[in-house]
Amino acid sequence: MKIAVIGATRGIGLEVVKQALEDDHDVTALVRDPDRMPVRHPRLHLVQGDARDPESVATAVHGQDVVCDCLGTKNVFARTTLFSTCAQNLARALRPEQLLIAVTGIGTGDSRGHGTFLYDHVVLPLVLGRIYADKERQERIIRDHIERWIIVRPGILTNGPRTGRYRALVDLHGVRGGRISRADVADFVLSQAKSPTFIGKTPLLIS
Repeated sequence: MKIAVIGATRGIGLEVVKQALEDDHDVTALVRDPDRMPVRHPRLHLVQGDARDPESVATAVHGQDVVCDCLGTKNVFARTTLFSTCAQNLARALRPEQLLIAVTGIGTGDSRGHGTFLYDHVVLPLVLGRIYADKERQERIIRDHIERWIIVRPGILTNGPRTGRYRALVDLHGVRGGRISRADVADFVLSQAKSPTFIGKTPLLIS
């Protein structure tokens, strides 16, 4: 399988790259700086560019079976349009048969209000508010303009190992909080790349 990864140099995206290569997939990674990619592999192809640039995104996704949008940002307090701009570029570039798996997070859409009290009332509005405002825009663009998509909303992220033991929930009744490792999020992303069962859905991932 041919898999493109956007946001590939760290976090969930890097885990997706590593696990996809372990599973013998061909991986194309869109990276701003190839020197920051800690993985080298014969089946890993690096495309230098920016997720905000339409041509870079079009080049990275061309000919791919699955595209994994795992973008993140370290600058949590600044206003951003990174996520929504990338989604717009993907909407223009993806063909109807290509599957997009986009990782957002708990606090978007109907997952809002299902975190812990501290997350919902302090972290999300005061720390992550600007990022999540753009993630909401990102999700709307994906739902409205892309044919085949899965939006993955992880709970609180950890650096724990890949266990394969987690829940993917679309019925959030009674759900409050939950954690999951980045490695397990990547495990789920790749499981859906191989055998998609959540197309058009927004599963919340928690251990």
